[in-house]
Amino acid sequence: MRRIEGADKASGSLIFTEDMALAGLLHARLVLSYVASASVRAIHAKQAARLPGVVAVVAAQDLGVDSDDPELPLARKRIFHSGQPVAAVIAENPTVAADAAALVEVEYDPLPSALDLEQALLADAPRVLPETGTNDGEASLHGAATEASDGARSVGNISSQMELRRGDVEHALASSAVVERARFSVPRVHHGFIEPHVVTASVARDRSVTVWSPTQGMSVVRDAVAASLGVDPSRVRVVPMPVGGGFGGKILQLEPLVARLSRHVGRPVRLQLTRSDDFLLGRPAPSSEVALELGAAADGALTGLQAEVGYDNGAATGWHAGITSELLVSTYRVPHFHVVGREVATNKLPATSYRAPGAPQAYFALESCVDEVARRLGADPIRLRLRNASRQGDPRGDGSPWPAIGLTACLQAAARHPAYSTAKDEDEGVGVAVGSWIGGFGPAAAACRVEPDGTLALHLGSIDISGSDTGFTALAAEVFGTSPDRVRVLRTDSATSPVSPIAAGSSTTYSVGPAVIQAVLEARRQVLELAGSHLEVDAADLEVTDGEVRVKGAPFRAVSVAEMARAAHQGKGNGPIHAIGRAALSAAAPMFCVHVARVKVDQLTGSLRVSRYVAIHDIGHALNRADVVAQIHGGVAQGLGRALGEELVYDAEGQLRTASLAEYLLPTADLTPNIEVELIEVPSEQGPMGARGIGEPPVVPVLATIGNAIRDATGRRLTSVPFSLEAVAGSGHST
Repeated sequence: MRRIEGADKASGSLIFTEDMALAGLLHARLVLSYVASASVRAIHAKQAARLPGVVAVVAAQDLGVDSDDPELPLARKRIFHSGQPVAAVIAENPTVAADAAALVEVEYDPLPSALDLEQALLADAPRVLPETGTNDGEASLHGAATEASDGARSVGNISSQMELRRGDVEHALASSAVVERARFSVPRVHHGFIEPHVVTASVARDRSVTVWSPTQGMSVVRDAVAASLGVDPSRVRVVPMPVGGGFGGKILQLEPLVARLSRHVGRPVRLQLTRSDDFLLGRPAPSSEVALELGAAADGALTGLQAEVGYDNGAATGWHAGITSELLVSTYRVPHFHVVGREVATNKLPATSYRAPGAPQAYFALESCVDEVARRLGADPIRLRLRNASRQGDPRGDGSPWPAIGLTACLQAAARHPAYSTAKDEDEGVGVAVGSWIGGFGPAAAACRVEPDGTLALHLGSIDISGSDTGFTALAAEVFGTSPDRVRVLRTDSATSPVSPIAAGSSTTYSVGPAVIQAVLEARRQVLELAGSHLEVDAADLEVTDGEVRVKGAPFRAVSVAEMARAAHQGKGNGPIHAIGRAALSAAAPMFCVHVARVKVDQLTGSLRVSRYVAIHDIGHALNRADVVAQIHGGVAQGLGRALGEELVYDAEGQLRTASLAEYLLPTADLTPNIEVELIEVPSEQGPMGARGIGEPPVVPVLATIGNAIRDATGRRLTSVPFSLEAVAGSGHST
């Protein structure tokens, strides 16, 4: 199927948040801190307030902010990171708001700062956050929260620490035939979405509030805005707008602030970040370091794994380390392991989720070391992985058994693929790597009614950021027995939409699909029941085909679905054809993939070209193959960006030096290779028709795949990304 919203997007007729016209709309612009750690001495806003068209210059005190916390809408007395909002200018148009914001002067008294993991972990490091504690809320939204074996704790700038342990890893490593040790670094990256953050809010006279936002989770926004305003969530209506790219970066950020600004001035307010502001304020993926030791016996059996995982979350508590730690010790059969994961706060912009949070970091380290172990043992890289690969029933790091998974099937497909087995050219290397994502899930509901013209109206609360509506359209059509062009998806808002998990963690299709099936089957049953009465046959002897209800074996005896729907609307039978479906899945459906890449390297300059890229994915069941392939293409392209150029660079004062698309290197179409996709279908136990998610996995193994290919071509093991020209050529210091 073609994307059902594709024509509107391609023609420019789709209405995004920026395109909305509201009577009395005002525009906001933020004044951002340029220091990483300081106290606010004074804010001078008189000159800005006198500018014609300015309605208000707002500080924290004006919004009732009476404490200091980086999560609050505006800084009051304390600055926790460069880019933190200090004041907001509200004006009649965005140009005046920008001019006035430039006139606001803020006096700071600089304070000591901790700007990276090394500084933050020093015994005498300045305390970043006013309080520390665990924060697995967003991890839970992604379906990826993990439990530490000895609980979480906070010490200094370590907001939480967890451990996973099994067996005697020290003895296992000491008795191993080979032990590979390395430290792997992954920097912060920006989501790189086309649409910068933009939010519109309007507070009515009765103090109810409406928020228009391109959010990935309207229930999260509703609850956060309600808490910020001090009102009941039922007083907040969130209208989810089309998302111009999210990747985890548009769950929640600006909405509580804009709602407060609207309440302050009594008019609708829109806050739209510029591209530069989005780099300075839009929360990125965190940076990480993984120190890994991996042992193996002479026959290739993995014996033990020891690791330390650290995440620089900026001025936030963070939650990625548990995901990384769990994946490190669950992918392969490793009898002995000990992993320590730490979440660390620094004086940088708070980090958030970004496509498969914690997984690319885990597999960059793990798959690089597995590849090196295979080389040292003289083993085929895929055969060594197959020997150790986890299978259904094997224990994961938390002790729970793996359900049905497609890891071995993907590895076997990779071993057969010509990209892996064909002879290499000169200066060409072949890399292979595994990736996975445990997967998110949550309760969901869907409604389906049959309209008088015979079409299906499917009412959903899920957010479509990846073509999920197209998949649900195909699913509903197949289950009911009609054509996809006879199905339309209805969207409303947080007050009226059916319950759905947020669009994150590869959870949407997997969680909402079963509810769609239930609703459509019930609507179909109601149609068959009414048609059975009309045709004077048992409903069990009827079928729906091409918009008609027919008697099985006697297709000449038929009545149209539209005729039955009109009859139901006129009061015949039990009333209108309207059905509800509900689902509450009990477990995730883990997703595995194996990628193979060929790279050609100029040994003198370090330049490289990805000459071939193959992505083999277990999808369970592809509801719409075209969308699945497109998701894989997009994920691989994002992974290549992280491998070959994307990096948020900060200076010694904590200022971002890559705050525009001139310095931040996104992959372009001319540099992106043709991406070959092979789909493996190992059905999940609970997903719709056996389907699994696909949003996260394509980005996961890319760093390791390219790193392993570079190792094969040059003999150099690179442990820091992005892979610079100097490092590839052997003249840099990141090997």
